[in-house]
Amino acid sequence: MFNLASVVLDPFTNESSWILKTATRILGGFRGADARCNFVVTCTADEAKAFLGPLADQLLVFCDPDRSFVKSLGLTELPAFVFVAMDGTIAASAEGWNGAEWRKVSDKIAVATAWAKQSIPAASDPVPFKGTPALA
Repeated sequence: MFNLASVVLDPFTNESSWILKTATRILGGFRGADARCNFVVTCTADEAKAFLGPLADQLLVFCDPDRSFVKSLGLTELPAFVFVAMDGTIAASAEGWNGAEWRKVSDKIAVATAWAKQSIPAASDPVPFKGTPALA
């Protein structure tokens, strides 16, 4: 069993595409940690491949076309960054894009997995923005 470090995306919104590069960098920073870094995409497998392109082969991807996982997490906005602990509890989450909030999630993952903390936000990251409805 592993912790999950999940970036939840809605591939049909601009907001999720705006954060894709940043999310990939953040998840990549946890490669080798005791966490399964992944994207959760609210679409079918074919739609996820079209949205993620080569990232679909580089990271673990879960498809949630009916948004049942998103609903179980209690999310209201996407994109989101969620840390699901090994016991299934949500240890931390951030919705929309705000570097300081995503850093809090990242820091929880780093402490739980004895991993290096990441610099979030980075200079190349987008400005903060509100997400879109998670259950739309």
